[in-house]
Amino acid sequence: MDQTGNRTWTRAELESAFEGYQRTVEKATATGDWNLFADMFTEDATYIEHAYGNFNGREEIREWVIRTMTSFPGNHMTEFPAAWHTIDEERGWVICEIRNPMRDPGDGTLHEASNLTILHYAGDGLWSCEEDVYNPMKFLKMAKKWCRSAESSGGLPDEARTWLAAVGGA
Repeated sequence: MDQTGNRTWTRAELESAFEGYQRTVEKATATGDWNLFADMFTEDATYIEHAYGNFNGREEIREWVIRTMTSFPGNHMTEFPAAWHTIDEERGWVICEIRNPMRDPGDGTLHEASNLTILHYAGDGLWSCEEDVYNPMKFLKMAKKWCRSAESSGGLPDEARTWLAAVGGA
């Protein structure tokens, strides 16, 4: 505890927790089991998502992440690696840039966008808050471009075609 009674963590613990976060995201992406992601949060955690809104509690986070990552465009994102990260030991935060590349649309082109993520550590490998900061229009433009590339290559999935029509890209 610091002088104000707040819990503090060492840099090593924060680094280890972030490594665990990254491994869990890799496993959730590989297996499609996004429960793994939700289980990294405290029961009373907050998730601040600039396009979808705020989610309060692990179970709201779970419902949102499963819905989002099992439908287009989330289910066509192949990985979520951190391009870089920094540790704020005083606050117990990890701040990073997360890449969001999509699978090859069939023509070999790369389509991705990134976001800044701010994680608040709660101890015991759990997070009390995540905020994803990004420009939703940039993600929308990237996903529409992916759809056009997939369509040109003859491989646009029906789910993506429906999504594209709904967002005004068809």
